[in-house]
Amino acid sequence: MLRHIHVIPRGGHRGLLVAGPLRLPVALGRSGVVGRNAKKEGDGGTPRGTLPLRGLWYRPDKVRPPRTRLPHRAIRPDDLWCDAPGDRNYNRPVTAPYPASHEKLWRDDDVYDFVVELGWNDRPRFQGRGSAIFMHLARSDGLAGFKPTEGCVALRRQDMEKLLPLLGPETVMVVR
Repeated sequence: MLRHIHVIPRGGHRGLLVAGPLRLPVALGRSGVVGRNAKKEGDGGTPRGTLPLRGLWYRPDKVRPPRTRLPHRAIRPDDLWCDAPGDRNYNRPVTAPYPASHEKLWRDDDVYDFVVELGWNDRPRFQGRGSAIFMHLARSDGLAGFKPTEGCVALRRQDMEKLLPLLGPETVMVVR
């Protein structure tokens, strides 16, 4: 099991994830990497720093339970993530129906077939400092590569499947 994985920005929303012997291309936020103190809700920046891997969520109707030592659980159709600054459950999972602004974890596309919850702004939480920072599957932009994320780290499905067996509860992601 790896103790550290590193994300190295390569300009704009592109980066490289280094995990032991693996070198994997990744998509970053549309605003690139932003400093810890500069990160704000909705800014499209991937936060710089050391982010613990809290656990894995996966779509049981689309993928098998993955081989990993990360704590993991199946996503249900009513699983949401609150992204409403000011709400008492800001940057936490919630269940539908939920009145405040939120993101659906059960999506129509494949982006959240695997979602690694990253420890950003969660212990402690600060209102408006960013929510739902995950490592998930990338959206393709055709020949140009990956589409940017809203602040997450995204990689190809086959790369995620190679990476997950190397991860455990002691693994942290270091975003440079």
